[in-house]
Amino acid sequence: MPIELRSGTTSLDGPAGAIQLIVDAPAEPAQGAPGGLWRGIAVVAHPQPLLGGSARHKIPHLLARALQQAGWLAVRPNFRGIGGSQGDHDSGFGETDDLLVVAAALRARLPGLPLALVGFSFGAFVQWRVARALAERGEPADRVALAGLPTGEVAAGRHYELEGSLPDAMIVHGEHDEEIRLAALLDWARPQSQPIVVVPGADHFFSGRLPVLRSLVLAHLSTRMY
Repeated sequence: MPIELRSGTTSLDGPAGAIQLIVDAPAEPAQGAPGGLWRGIAVVAHPQPLLGGSARHKIPHLLARALQQAGWLAVRPNFRGIGGSQGDHDSGFGETDDLLVVAAALRARLPGLPLALVGFSFGAFVQWRVARALAERGEPADRVALAGLPTGEVAAGRHYELEGSLPDAMIVHGEHDEEIRLAALLDWARPQSQPIVVVPGADHFFSGRLPVLRSLVLAHLSTRMY
């Protein structure tokens, strides 16, 4: 069954069962888009589900609503075992497979529209993997915006390995991120010249700096793509 494009909750069959999606659809066509279409599709991924993260977390919610207001169809999947999504947590690997299914379904439903991948924390790790997989298939996402991207061992004791690079991705990190040290991210980024945007004074959750994060993501996605 095709994804419903109206605002609300819908679902899609995935590798581990149902994937629940929260859809935020623009009320009106985006100004300046060809033929009065929406600006594009944005898949917004949430933080670590083992720590209470879900599609309704304040950061993916904030970014999805901002994108909706800017003319994007924003889709927030719940990762495995969260909300109405079936399956068990798979440390980002099965979750990558799920989001690849979501991206493919949205592209099939809205052919020709730009695809943006947006993620925060664990969701940024998953979206990194999704972006790399799409690029390797010759079907790259049009925009990638990641915040609080984990690499190496993080404060909670989990370990994340980032493979390859995404030169055109925007990676935003807080100067005082207590979960994922900025120094560790820079150590990973330096050998591959991966650009990092640092928000001075920001912690992992961008407390007091969410408007800055919102503006950065919107600016990156608004670069002309058509």
